[in-house]
Amino acid sequence: MREARFIPLKQESPPAPASGAVLPLPLAIASPLPSGVQAPLDLLHRPLRDLRISVTDRCNFRCGYCMPRSVYGPGHRFLPHQALLSFEEIERASRLMVSLGVRKLRLTGGEPLMRKQLDQLVASLAPLQTPEGTPVELTLTTNASLLADKAAALKAAGLHRVTISLDALDDTIFQRMNDAGVSVRQVLHGIEAAQKAGLGPIKVNMVVQRGVNEDQIVPMARHFRHSSIELRFIEYMDVGASNGWQMDQVLPSEQVRERIAEHFPLQALPAAQTGETARREAYSDGAGTIGFISSVTQAFCGDCNRLRLSTDGRLYTCLFAHQGHDLRAALRAGDDDDTLRARLHALWQQRQDRYSALRGTTASAGTMHSHAEPPADAARRIEMSYIGG
Repeated sequence: MREARFIPLKQESPPAPASGAVLPLPLAIASPLPSGVQAPLDLLHRPLRDLRISVTDRCNFRCGYCMPRSVYGPGHRFLPHQALLSFEEIERASRLMVSLGVRKLRLTGGEPLMRKQLDQLVASLAPLQTPEGTPVELTLTTNASLLADKAAALKAAGLHRVTISLDALDDTIFQRMNDAGVSVRQVLHGIEAAQKAGLGPIKVNMVVQRGVNEDQIVPMARHFRHSSIELRFIEYMDVGASNGWQMDQVLPSEQVRERIAEHFPLQALPAAQTGETARREAYSDGAGTIGFISSVTQAFCGDCNRLRLSTDGRLYTCLFAHQGHDLRAALRAGDDDDTLRARLHALWQQRQDRYSALRGTTASAGTMHSHAEPPADAARRIEMSYIGG
């Protein structure tokens, strides 16, 4: 097998501010939108379907790939409360996005369960329906360390399902990775509470880092077989500028798959929906499904339909963005719904992000080839803990 080859993105020092450059929302060509105007398509003909809402920039973990303690230590200044979008502002923004095509709302962070009274926000979002009258899917991504005490209330408020982050089953490895003294047992307890509450189908995400937790791949696969939980393996990605990302820390998904298939034969599954980031496979013996999110070796920009709303009300049209548009200012300036809807429509129509494709990596049998220069502004990307995953 040939050695992986890749042009790494230059990491500048010091890291850029978490929010990057901030631009105003574009002005609308017409407000209200003319009757019969369809949901917007961006410049690459991709619809808006998924809104990811970061409800807090705080987290009780200090994972090195997201919020390393060397950067997010005791002296780190998080956003003040008045800078955060209120629940009412989040509900209004979500309602307008749903009218423009959004079909799924995902609450993220930071760690979203650190936002007080989150079940109240869930209750305000749960009634939202598409123009066709279909309920909007409402999900949450969490490290599950606080989930055991909150799962039942979240389900009662209207949350549909959860995705949970767990990077190892070995407690020593896991505590070293989360750097917060949280045990595997605490996360598994949260998963059990989510199952009991009916917050499924549950997905578990494992970020794989070469030399850190790669020996946990097979134990994790074995643990979640026959559980009805879909385990997804995520390549360690170059989001933000504070995690010291290096290509040699990436274990390509194809190699992860090979390790699992040595123990448990797999067969490919078709994509369940457009814009799906994970390539799904099933265990040949019927023990369930797993997924591979090849965020570095295989670009999934072509049908990306996600928009991200930060804790303080910036909209980002790409996970690897270096600038956002200020929705909070428009919300607080008194723009009416028709005006805001038209401006959001214009924002999506101007979108042309395809960072991963421009980065130019492809994977074949575990090898990587770079055939395009990375964007010059790559080192100014937004931090994962600010924009959400």
